[in-house]
Parts: sequence; C-alpha cells; structure tokens
Amino acid sequence: MSAERTPEDDADVCVIGSGPGGALVAADLAARGYSVVILEAGRWFDPDERHVQMELALRNGYDGLEVWEMGGERDEYLTLEYDVPLNTERVKGVGGTTLHWGAVTPRLHEEDFEMETRYGLARDWPLEYDDLRPYYAAAERELGVSGDEDNPFAPPRSEPYPMEGFPASQADSVYARGCEDVGVRMHTAPHAIASEPYDGRSPCQGYGTCIPVCPSGAKYSADVHVRKAEADGARVIDRAQVHRLEHDSTGETLERAHYTTPDGTEYEQAADAFVVACGAIETPRLLLLSASDAHPDGLANSSGQVGRNLMGHPYVTTVAALEERTRQNEIGFTTSISHEFYDHEEVPTSFQFEFSNVAEYAPMEIVSFTEEWGDDLFEPFDTHYGQVGSIVTAVEQLPDPDNRVTLAGSRTDNHGRPIPMVDWHLGERELETAAFAQEVAADILTAIDGEVVWQSDPETVGMGAHHMGTTRMGTDPDESVVSPELRAHDLENLYISSASTFVTGGAVNPTLTIAALALKVADHVDGRL
Repeated sequence: MSAERTPEDDADVCVIGSGPGGALVAADLAARGYSVVILEAGRWFDPDERHVQMELALRNGYDGLEVWEMGGERDEYLTLEYDVPLNTERVKGVGGTTLHWGAVTPRLHEEDFEMETRYGLARDWPLEYDDLRPYYAAAERELGVSGDEDNPFAPPRSEPYPMEGFPASQADSVYARGCEDVGVRMHTAPHAIASEPYDGRSPCQGYGTCIPVCPSGAKYSADVHVRKAEADGARVIDRAQVHRLEHDSTGETLERAHYTTPDGTEYEQAADAFVVACGAIETPRLLLLSASDAHPDGLANSSGQVGRNLMGHPYVTTVAALEERTRQNEIGFTTSISHEFYDHEEVPTSFQFEFSNVAEYAPMEIVSFTEEWGDDLFEPFDTHYGQVGSIVTAVEQLPDPDNRVTLAGSRTDNHGRPIPMVDWHLGERELETAAFAQEVAADILTAIDGEVVWQSDPETVGMGAHHMGTTRMGTDPDESVVSPELRAHDLENLYISSASTFVTGGAVNPTLTIAALALKVADHVDGRL
C-alpha cells in the first residue's frame, strides 16, 4: 500500500484507474519523461502472496473473488431488469480486472468497425481496423501474447505473435471431430499468458487457476505496467477513491481530481492532463458525479450520451455427458475457439464459441436453486469425471441507448456518493443469436456421442464480464462523448482510456483493444503536452 496519499506536486498527467487502460498510458508517458500520478480506488496486492490467494480460492465454500476484496459499501451498485454481477467480474486494485481475467486476447474484426456501413446496424467507429493495426501489434508485445496464425476469420496482420501459442488440449481433439461433422472450423485462441520466459515473467506453470489468480505471474496483469511506470518516476496512490473532477471557470479545462482516502480525508490532485480509465461502469459514474453549473448533466455530457449504450457479452453454455472419456484435467484457460459465425449475413449478431477444458461441470444455476439433496442433486448433470464436454458462447450485443448507467440517487457508497445504477437488457437479436448458438453447440456435442444434460437459458443469462460502451467515440459531439483521439469533446484536456469508448463490441474479448487504444491515448496526450 502507498505510505503517503497526499497529492503529487507539479504532475503533468493524472491517470485515474490502473487496469490496462490506465497502466499502459501511465507507463508510456512516464517513459517519455512526464510526471505521472496514478489514482487507484483499490489497493496494491503483493505478487508474492498469490500462492496464498490461490489456496484460499480453492477452498470449498470460499468465493474465488473474495481474494480480491470486492464487495461492501465501496463497491455497491443497483441493477434493474437483468442480473449484472459486477463484483464477481471486476476487480478494484492496482492492475484492475486483469488481476483475475482469463487473458484471451483476440483483435476485433474489420467488420466490427464498420457495422453501419456493412450491415445497417449500430454505428461505424470513427476509426478503421488499419488505424489500430500498429497499436494492436504494440499491445501484443506489451502484454506478451502467445498465439498461432491459424484463425481463417481473423483480421489481417503483418507480424507474428510475440510467442508461440499453446497446443490444443486433449479435449480439443474430441471437440474437433464434432466440429468437422457439423461444418464448424476450430482454431486456437491467443492469450496474454507467457508460453516461454518473457519480459521477466515465467512461462505458464499449469496451476489451472487462471481465474481467479495466477500464482506464477505467467499471465499478464496490468500491475506489470504500473511497476514499469513507477520505475520511470510515476507515483501510485492506492486506495484513493476519485469522486469528482473539477474544471476551471470557463468549463473547458480540467484542473483537479478530488479523491478520498480510507480515513475519509479528501485531497485534490492537480495536473495538466487527465486520463480516466475506470471501465464502462465507474467512468460514466465519475463523469455524472462531476456535474457543475457549466456541465449540469454531468461532465463531458453535452451529447446526453454519457452512461448510454452499455454493452456486454452474454454467455450461454451447453454441457454434455460424453460417451468417450476426454481425460481432460483442468487447464485454467480455453485453448481453442471458433469464429465461424462472425458474419452478420448468417446470424443476427456475431458469436464466439469457446471449447472448455474441464474434467467436470456443475452449473451453478442447478446447484444454487435445486431443492434436491444427496445423490438426487447430481441427476441433472450425471456425468463422470473426465467425461464431460462443454461449449461456451460469447454473444455480441448491439448498442442500445436504453442500456445505461445512471446514479442511484439516495443509495450511496462508503464515502456518501451515489452508487451506479445499471439498467441493462438483451434485445431480440441477441436472444435469437444465443438460441441459434445453443442449437449448433448441441449439434457439435451430439456428433461426438454426447448427451446434452444442461443448457443455460438466454432469457435469464447475465451480462458477462465484458463491460463496454457508455462514453462512445465519434466525430459528432452531439452523438458521442470522445473524439477519435479519445479526448472528450467538451473539455480540452480530458481523455478516456477504457472499453467505455467502444462504439460496438463484436463477439471477442475486449482487453487487447483496450490496450491498443491506451497506447493511442498516450500518443495523443504526448502530442498535447
């Protein structure tokens, strides 16, 4: 933990949040010689303690994310129609949610940037894939991505992955026969997990506990770049909850960030430029909390778009008892995926198949809500260890202005500030896509002599771990929050580095795109300063 939480004098840049969106910006700018201060709501977690965290997470009856100290007044939120389990998905700490993520790092596809032009859906990004292509390559180097170029659907690339990918698993070889039978092409998944020694990180040791914790450090987490920033002179203030951004008398330039420490002391951090990197929930919350006479509807919200167009990747799962034993032990991450259904001319929205490396599967929906006991409890998923197949589907969600983050009024956090309220639902396109994906997944598992024993219900599925939208980018200040340079239209020195700037979310994991955009933000902040 930081020994001193008073403000930094003469800071050039104040970065709020230390996940990949903030950590990469901070490290890049500190390396260029700028005075950088990072404000993080959570605390430092000692990498040397991760073996202890793993052991706790493996205990029966222990919530895996308790190891990251999520929950309580600090992290309260409200949801409306659908369940949005934020505190089981995000982490507030130095390194952010990458402290417990699955580390799958594909690039968005070219069509994800051109949804309106190609399909008449959503909006086009104000960027093309080629604009981000060099940043994607740099992000893969920074995160240390292992991968193979065997995805026939992937966007073009001109450089190899930094490391070779992980081999297909034993279970993958079984799934592959079913995929061939139904005409689905499998390919490997890129990961920000070292397959060989890389940048001071060990290669993967196979603990199988990637979520919630990697004890070996082979899996990238953004505290890697926070430490690099520190080595170049940046200062990190942990357990500093930023609750308001203050501008000058003109309302055009930010001057300071107000933050509160655990003992309730309030401080003000001044800087020449500010980068908000708090994710798609806390970023709009902070902007809304920063309303002023000049910005009565919230900071950077002249368009009325702050908080709107919240997107996720709802996940649906199909589980089968297989005739053949896969003899698959827990690996901890998915080695094979499929982008066969990424073309919107075939499906209402895109989706990604993920082929699970599991020895057994006990859907929590069954365990949590059944009234059965003893042997009867296991009847709905009567499978044998090492003889189960599971296909998980990530479904693309299109932006909808009614999916949004607002303030919850009288409900407050540990320092008396309104908590975020999340109003989120799935549209007919997403539900239709999920149902179709479940049919195809069942066909694959049936083709390998599997008996489907359980499928999740798309009508009740939660939002998933990937929170996107809410401060989207665009060229029109009346319809977007930030410019293609990721600078707020309404303020000269406010940048947002987060999946909240995404215009669409595709069907792939967002972190590599967050990292690519963070490197782009650093270039633009450098250009300004």
